[in-house]
Amino acid sequence: MGASTYSKPAVIQSKWFPEFEKTVPNLQGKTIAVTGTTSGTGFVLAKTCAKKGANVILLNRPSERSTSSAAAITAEAAPGAVITAIDCDLQSFDSVRNASKAVNDLCKTSGLDVLVNNAGVMALKDIATVDGYDVQMQTNHLSHFLLAKELFPLLELAASKRGEARIVHHSSGARFYPTNPLGASYFGKNGGNLGGNSASMFLGGARWIRYHQTKLANAVFTVELASKLKERGSSVIATCAAPGLAATNLQVTTNTDGGFGEAWIMKYFAQSQEDGTMPLLRAAVGKEAKNGDLWEPNGMTGPPICVAPSKEKLIDVKARKLLWEESEKAVGEWKL
Repeated sequence: MGASTYSKPAVIQSKWFPEFEKTVPNLQGKTIAVTGTTSGTGFVLAKTCAKKGANVILLNRPSERSTSSAAAITAEAAPGAVITAIDCDLQSFDSVRNASKAVNDLCKTSGLDVLVNNAGVMALKDIATVDGYDVQMQTNHLSHFLLAKELFPLLELAASKRGEARIVHHSSGARFYPTNPLGASYFGKNGGNLGGNSASMFLGGARWIRYHQTKLANAVFTVELASKLKERGSSVIATCAAPGLAATNLQVTTNTDGGFGEAWIMKYFAQSQEDGTMPLLRAAVGKEAKNGDLWEPNGMTGPPICVAPSKEKLIDVKARKLLWEESEKAVGEWKL
């Protein structure tokens, strides 16, 4: 299974998800917004939440995949659950703001119970978005920061009505890989000038260094947001998840872009996309999840466990301050 032949995710049987799904609570009366639901973990999460009765808002770039996946999720939804697709291109801040307005209009009376910032790209070329930012950092972090900022009043409304709401981020084990701490340059208008296109996952090619920065940003954002929410006395909580190694279209897209020369590892070490979604479901709707939690497998695969961020470099106050300030420079001030 070389890189040139990896054109679709490896087919892997789910080991844990069928039993795990039974533990997902009834979600009737909840409204959950999810980015990146056309395939992979976002699709599995949205479908599972719809089956459990939630109203689900699908936030994706317009495409045939978006249309067909929305139809598939709708077909699985419990009676009474409403599935709504809203165009949202995370590589455009204007698109994110327009999507946020649409969600605000849709949920202005009910509020939003969960925002799942799931979508992501991995090890793409060193290019800029239309806004001038690195395509990976804008997709994986900056646009999600903007989305959370714009939708926060809806989350507080839901929390006031039903006791709690959540903002969920999707990180990765790659958060451990940066040899340097978070760098301000990765958050700025430097798209296309952040190291080039070397692509070695194991030797730290520039594509992967940029990806590592985004996944560290997802986790640091969670820690800092959780701290701010606690100080505010908010009933909105921030949680985070990492999927382990799961066979999804994420690797296929990276391979197509020339950034995944180690695709063979998926055949021997990966788990199914359903199994890889378990931590995200726990962080998003699990009754056990608390403010600041990070859920991931104990290793590359397996059921989720809660990891204490205090054991990681994520508690670094300097990194948390840098992330918040640089994110606000990109998308506007968010006072909490």
